Amino acid sequence: MLDRRTFLRTAAGVSSAGLSFAARRRQNFVLIYADDLGYGDLGCYGHPTIRTPNLDRMAAEGAKFTQWYSASPVCTPSRAALLTGRYPVRSGLTRVLFPQSTGGLPAGETTLAEVLKGAGYQTAAIGKWHLGHLPQYLPTRHGFDSYYGIPYSNDMHPYEGPGSPGNAKHPPLPLMRDESVIETEPDQAMLTPRYTEEAVRKIRAFRGRPFFLYYAHTFPHVPLYASPRFRGTSPRGVYGDVVEEIDWSVGEVLKALAETGQEKNTLVIFTSDNGPWLARRVHAGSAGLLREGKMTTWEGGVRVPFIARQPGVVAPRRTSAQAGSMLDLLPTFAAMAGAAPPRAALDGEDLTRELRAEAPLRERTLFYWNAEELCAVRQGPWKLHRVSNTAEWKSGTSKHDPPLLFHLEHDPSEKYDVAAENPELARHLLELMAAHEAKIERGEPQR
Repeated sequence: MLDRRTFLRTAAGVSSAGLSFAARRRQNFVLIYADDLGYGDLGCYGHPTIRTPNLDRMAAEGAKFTQWYSASPVCTPSRAALLTGRYPVRSGLTRVLFPQSTGGLPAGETTLAEVLKGAGYQTAAIGKWHLGHLPQYLPTRHGFDSYYGIPYSNDMHPYEGPGSPGNAKHPPLPLMRDESVIETEPDQAMLTPRYTEEAVRKIRAFRGRPFFLYYAHTFPHVPLYASPRFRGTSPRGVYGDVVEEIDWSVGEVLKALAETGQEKNTLVIFTSDNGPWLARRVHAGSAGLLREGKMTTWEGGVRVPFIARQPGVVAPRRTSAQAGSMLDLLPTFAAMAGAAPPRAALDGEDLTRELRAEAPLRERTLFYWNAEELCAVRQGPWKLHRVSNTAEWKSGTSKHDPPLLFHLEHDPSEKYDVAAENPELARHLLELMAAHEAKIERGEPQR
């Protein structure tokens, strides 16, 4: 395994002239990441009025996972986990960063972009970053050749709008290219079209060499904005306008891949960073039948839509109940690319087989962190909810209450506590949580 510096030295030594035809046809990756999109917000996940034909087509032509998890119920930690393959408590990014924050993704963390760059990949990040806005924390310092987007959430600027009390303390919202601010207070209604144009341009420029495109949408995080083409067109209202524009953007990405002959060697993933921000009421999405939403470790806060498509590689028309996590993407992409994994203790698993074809379900043990608190564990169908933060206490638990046990296959809405009927199982799951906390403390991998 290679360390971070070796990755970058290797990448620097790869030239396009030295790549064989086989290398030019290597596996590509496009990861499209929505912000605060709920489990129930897409047509293919059951929403009755939000129209998502491109994502529905992706699901029909690929695989839709019904038990896929973010590693955190809020923005910054979920992104840190996605890009490092490690629970956010390991990197110290356990809470949301703000414009006044001075921290960010540590230099010692090896990102998915660095892993792939070390294997000769072109890399680009578009959209919301939220892992530190100071120069040393930007995407270009963490394995991405280029960056275009806003460095944190779109409500972190001085504004008054629906669902917001205003944020006078924040500076103007910056739009960045690489490490330079190119615009302040950009028209947010045009962010999705501008990101889409950049993504299509990158896909066309990438042609001929393997690439990784990380496309992290600003929306449907509030405040909600849609371009004139989509504004007022959805039966769901402005939230539907925003999601339907994201769906259009996905269609443009798929079209660009097809037009450049890169469709068959590009894995496209669509997912969300966490569940819907229910406190925003009508301006929030839906977790469907799942309990609660963003900021909690109930299923609605961390179980998210996840769709994978690659013609000829990902078997089509599949709905998979395999439990998976954003932590799995780094080891999975590394395996598919033939790239060396980092030395750091990883918490995810290689799910290449499960992405490509129907496979026997493997039992997973997943841990639910909220800030620095380990709140729950899932093993197989069983989930034990041990403690809760303030937002979760309000939705029905207290950290002084006995642990709650749910069978998620029978009860995905977490309505029926069965701990009293299964005391040995509850004790076993509590022991798993204690062992996991000890591994985190010692810096050991979960596996």
